[in-house]
Amino acid sequence: MGEKQLVVRAIYLDYNATTPIDPAAAQAMLPILYGHYGNPSSSHEHGQAAKKVVEKARSQVANLLGCPAEEILFTSGGTESNNYALKGAAMAYRERGNHIITSAVEHPAVIEVCKWLQKQGFRITILPVDANGMVQPQDLANAIDDNTILVSVMHANNEVGTIQPIRKLSDLAHKHGALFHCDAAQSVGKIPVRVDDLGVDLLSVAGHKVYAPIGIGALYIRNGVRLEKFIHGAGHERGLRAGTENILEMAGLGAACEEAWQNLDENMAHYRQTRDRLEAGLLRRLGSALVRVNGHPEERLPNTSSISFFNIEANTLLDAIKERVSASAGAACHAGDVQVSAVLQAMKGPVNWAMGTIRFSTGRRTSVEEIDLVADLVARTVFELARKGLDASVHPTG
Repeated sequence: MGEKQLVVRAIYLDYNATTPIDPAAAQAMLPILYGHYGNPSSSHEHGQAAKKVVEKARSQVANLLGCPAEEILFTSGGTESNNYALKGAAMAYRERGNHIITSAVEHPAVIEVCKWLQKQGFRITILPVDANGMVQPQDLANAIDDNTILVSVMHANNEVGTIQPIRKLSDLAHKHGALFHCDAAQSVGKIPVRVDDLGVDLLSVAGHKVYAPIGIGALYIRNGVRLEKFIHGAGHERGLRAGTENILEMAGLGAACEEAWQNLDENMAHYRQTRDRLEAGLLRRLGSALVRVNGHPEERLPNTSSISFFNIEANTLLDAIKERVSASAGAACHAGDVQVSAVLQAMKGPVNWAMGTIRFSTGRRTSVEEIDLVADLVARTVFELARKGLDASVHPTG
C-alpha cells in the first residue's frame, strides 16, 4: 500500500511566506525530470538541449523584469541573491569607499549580511522608516556621502506590504556615485517590477514567492556592474557562479515568470479584491477600536494585510484558528514578554497594538468565499479572547 496523502483543510493566507507551484511551472519541469538530463556545459547534443532550457528560462525572467537576458544570474533563491549583491558589490568597490546604507525594515537576508560586512570593516548606516514603514528620501540624502558605495532598500516589505519610493532613492544613490540594490522578493509577480523604471543596478528575485519551486532565484546585474564572486569553481553562469546549473528549477522559474507577466493585471485586481474584502470585513465585524491595518494606506502590496488586534496576543489568536487558517504572526509573547518583529519596532507602533499583529497574504487561489469565512472566524475568536482577557482582569486567579 502507498503512503496516505496528507490533506490540509486550512485556508491558506500565507502567500508571502511561500506560494504553490504554478501548473505552467510544473509542466515546464516535467520534460527535465524525464528527458533533458544533459549538463548545460557539455558540447554534445544532450548538453546543448539542456543549455537551451537554461537560456529560455533566463529570457523569461528577463522579460518580466524588462532587461536583457545576459543581465540575469540564476541563484538558489532570494537569500543567495541578496548575499551575492551585497557582499559582491562591497568587495568589488571597497577601493572606492566602505559605506553601505540600508533600511530598518529589511529582510534578515540583507540585515544579517550588513552585520557581517560591518565586521569586515565596512561602515553601515540603517535608515529609519515612518509610521507606515516607508523610507523617506530625505533621510537617505542626509546619510549618503562620498564614501557610500552601495544602498540597499527592499521594494516592498514582506510583513506590512509597504512599497518603497525606489526610483527617488536610486536617483539619490546614483547622484553620489553609489550602486543601488533592491530586494524585490515580495514584489515580483504582484506589481510591475521593471528595472529601468526603478533605476536599480542590482535586484533580487525569489522563485518560491512567484509560484516557482523552492530553491531557485535570480539576481539582476546591470551591465557594467562589478561583483566579487563568492562561490568558486568552474565557469558556470558566465563565470559568475560556480556549480552545475539547476535546469529543473530554472525551467520552473522561467515558466512562472512568464505566467506572472502575462496575467499581472488580472492577478493584481484579484489580490486587491481579496485583501480589501478581508480588511473591510474585519473592520465591519470588530470596529476600529479592535482592528488596525498597518502599512502605507496607498503604496502597499495588493495582496498583503498586516492587521493588529488591540490587546490580543498574536500567537494566541493564531493558535486558536490554526486548524482553519494558515497565516503569520508579527509578534510573539514568551513568559509575559512581548517580542515584536523588527519591522513593527521600526514603525514604532504602540505595543498593545503591535503585540496582536497578524499578516494575512492572499494569492491566486484565494476565493471571496474563503475570505468571508476567515473574517467571520477571526472576528468571533477575537471577541472570545477579548472577553477572556476582560474576565481575567476582573477576576484574577491566585
